[in-house]
Amino acid sequence: MSNSEIIVVKDLVKHYKEIQAVNGISFSVYEGEIFGLLGPNGAGKTTTLEIIETLREKTSGTVMVDGISLDHNPNAIKQIIGVQLQAANYYPNLMLNELLDLFAGLYNASIDNAEMLALVGLETRGKSKYKELSGGQKQRFSIATTLINKPKIVFLDEPTTGLDPQARRNLWDLIKEIRSKGTTVVITTHYMDEAQILCDRVAIIEKGKIISLNSPEKLIDNLIASGFERKKEVKSANLEDVFLSLTGYEWRDE
Repeated sequence: MSNSEIIVVKDLVKHYKEIQAVNGISFSVYEGEIFGLLGPNGAGKTTTLEIIETLREKTSGTVMVDGISLDHNPNAIKQIIGVQLQAANYYPNLMLNELLDLFAGLYNASIDNAEMLALVGLETRGKSKYKELSGGQKQRFSIATTLINKPKIVFLDEPTTGLDPQARRNLWDLIKEIRSKGTTVVITTHYMDEAQILCDRVAIIEKGKIISLNSPEKLIDNLIASGFERKKEVKSANLEDVFLSLTGYEWRDE
């Protein structure tokens, strides 16, 4: 991770009629880091990502991606990012090789399908139909499609939701591998262990505002220093304790 800011968000606001989904958020993402946006359902994290990804219009504020202004040149931003959506759907009866060809055509990119599939551990599934894949394999293929244009930044919105523990761990390894090649990764997740293991820094969002931003370890240390103790646990606290302490314990609607 370098000290160079590759994403800079200042005073970002998004209104939906009477609902203020994002309420003056400011943060930076450093080149080469894994940065996490954490928050309850409806906190504004996905809206924030979609604005940076040029998929949703902002109400006000500024967004710079690799020195490019969202206001002045959103198409240039699209050329340097890869986006995995929360609910990605593909033509179920197409083979993976056919889907990769389709996406490569959309990006006007030349790729080696076998190499791309090998990157995500699907080297033997090129002739398999998308509908034949397991949940974890579908997620890995979805990530492969975000890498076709060799992006500087990859956005992953809850990439391991619904996966079994082993598939989650496999995907964690893949995300670390993507970062090791120099790509900046921005993720949203509801899994605190995932954020603690993967992220260099996390921003916790509640009601459209960032209420804390630091490394997972620093957030945990700060909570312990405040006098917090977990009952009947070997360790005094973890990132999940930080999250719940900051955002509350009530049930949230999906």
